[in-house]
Amino acid sequence: MPSSGQLRAPAGGATPTPPGAAESIPFFSQAATFEQLWPSIEKALGDVFDSGKFSHGKQVGQLETELARYTGARHVIGVNSGTDALVLLLRACGLRPGDGVLVPAYSFFATASAVVLAGGRPQFVDIDPVTYAMDPEALDAAVTPRSRFVMPVHLFHTMADMAAVDGVARRHGLTVVEDSAEAIGMRRRGVHAGLHGRGGVLSFFPSKTLGAIGDAGAVLTDDPEIADTVAALRHHGRGGRTLNDFPAISTESALPGANSKMDDIQAAVLLAKLPLLEEHIARRAELAAAYTARLRDLPGILRLPRAVAETPDDRDVHYVYLIETEHRDALVDHLDRQGIGTEVYYPLPLPHQPVFGHLGHRPGDFPHAEAAARRAVALPFHPDLPPGDLDRVCDTIGSFLATTGTTA
Repeated sequence: MPSSGQLRAPAGGATPTPPGAAESIPFFSQAATFEQLWPSIEKALGDVFDSGKFSHGKQVGQLETELARYTGARHVIGVNSGTDALVLLLRACGLRPGDGVLVPAYSFFATASAVVLAGGRPQFVDIDPVTYAMDPEALDAAVTPRSRFVMPVHLFHTMADMAAVDGVARRHGLTVVEDSAEAIGMRRRGVHAGLHGRGGVLSFFPSKTLGAIGDAGAVLTDDPEIADTVAALRHHGRGGRTLNDFPAISTESALPGANSKMDDIQAAVLLAKLPLLEEHIARRAELAAAYTARLRDLPGILRLPRAVAETPDDRDVHYVYLIETEHRDALVDHLDRQGIGTEVYYPLPLPHQPVFGHLGHRPGDFPHAEAAARRAVALPFHPDLPPGDLDRVCDTIGSFLATTGTTA
């Protein structure tokens, strides 16, 4: 094992730029953050190496405690990814084979695939074009006798309308779980995302607001029974004390669990980054405001992120900065030629993914989701983004749209 003194900060940033060319602007980078935090990360990783426990150990337990303190959740269970967090949460909440789970038609693929992996059947709902979350009226109309769960997703910068979702769920006797993978720091009525129903999840994929250096996730819940079940499911169905406990590898399994444990290297990195989370959230808000100020009057821009938080107890958090334009694909190509990275969220609505073709959905069934899939693109956005890079992105977009036209 290397000692902590042998560790080196990871290289980061964009691909080297040829001499004479403008510096490229990556869609995401955390190089400056890692440079700033490297002494604390190095120490934390050294502790992991010295302990000899690289998975499901002391650092994971400490991270669970700190995340519970931050979110207000009574229970936080660290797992190996946000996707597995969704699967285990659905199983722990009693999802039965074939149960219908209402999910938005516009989201990352894991929202729907987690339902299938847990044994359920996704039932798709069109979105609200402002929040990109499921539209409550469309949700009410989409409920069938097969529906047992509703899983709203909090996308990009704001939460779903949980009061309205909860109202629909109560009328139809549905269990509410939240795909809050992108939503760390978001709150409604003072309650953190993921804690408005039976439970929620967090993803710590590197580009997330709180990102690791690989895959990691967590389940949030106030229900001790759900917490205990998820904790067992993540470790091959073993009950009792397993965290940081080598002998637990031989304990009896009461549930058909999986190997979904979080590794301590990811937990160590997240613990080192957690003290900067609020600072990074504030920086994201500044960047979003700067983008909006520069882009809001450009021809050809159809939609920019809109604040939804209404009271001091509500908080939006910008995970990405998303714009919509009818010239999306041409704009992406133009920015790429200028060395500016982007990400298309999401080019194909979930109901139209090939794997769900057997459900029989057709173009036009989910008009708002289909419009977003055709027009939306995320711009470079992360706490390490220099102001000059943001200005260059906006200047490049402005010059492109000025010569393209204002098709709307």
